[in-house]
Amino acid sequence: MAAPRKYPEELRERAIRMAVDLRRDPATRSGALRRVGDQLGINPETLRNWVSQAEIDQGHRPGVTTSEAQRIAQLEREVKELRRANEILRTASAFFAAAELDRKLK
Repeated sequence: MAAPRKYPEELRERAIRMAVDLRRDPATRSGALRRVGDQLGINPETLRNWVSQAEIDQGHRPGVTTSEAQRIAQLEREVKELRRANEILRTASAFFAAAELDRKLK
């Protein structure tokens, strides 16, 4: 279950759009994230992370996209559950093998 978001999705998208637009212009590039963050009440470091992830998702920067990260997390949860199930089956198998051995010895 994902943690609740502190900022609404609309605000996040707007902030990313504003920051990307300001960063395109060399005259406004310097300090763009801080200015946008101050205007919208968002920590500049948070905004920097959002912009970086948006650039990755759009293919402008190398990295793991949001959808890939979600898929990886889902697969990791599945692997964890399968390992747990395997351990249960291994334990049950050992239990029944020992019971069968005891039965044969009697």
